[in-house]
Amino acid sequence: MDLQNLAYALTQVIHNFGAVTVVGGAAAALWLAPRQPVLERSLAWLVALAWAAQIASGVGLGAISFYYYGRFPDISGIATAALAIKITSAVIGLFLAVLYLWRAARWPDATCRRIWRVLTGLGVIALTAAAFLRWFS
Repeated sequence: MDLQNLAYALTQVIHNFGAVTVVGGAAAALWLAPRQPVLERSLAWLVALAWAAQIASGVGLGAISFYYYGRFPDISGIATAALAIKITSAVIGLFLAVLYLWRAARWPDATCRRIWRVLTGLGVIALTAAAFLRWFS
């Protein structure tokens, strides 16, 4: 068994499930009607953990490359921009999900809905950037 490919594949599984969860979890909260604060809090935990998994698995993919090749993957141009977009989306997404957990109980409904819209958008942006990163690297 090729341990390098196994490491990449297992890390990619975490990355993929994180990606679907940041979009699906935020979208589910966004389309709840009427608002359900208890469920939204659970979804906020799920989305926060998924963004953390995205960050950790993304770092893991780079670390695997560095371990096996002594350098990070060689990307440039569009792929570099896509990676920067993914990283920015993940950091902001994690921040907003944690902020939601910390403060949403005191926010008006409109603010909560706005946060879920932004979280959904960030997930879609990160997923779209992932496609460009994959095919332009």
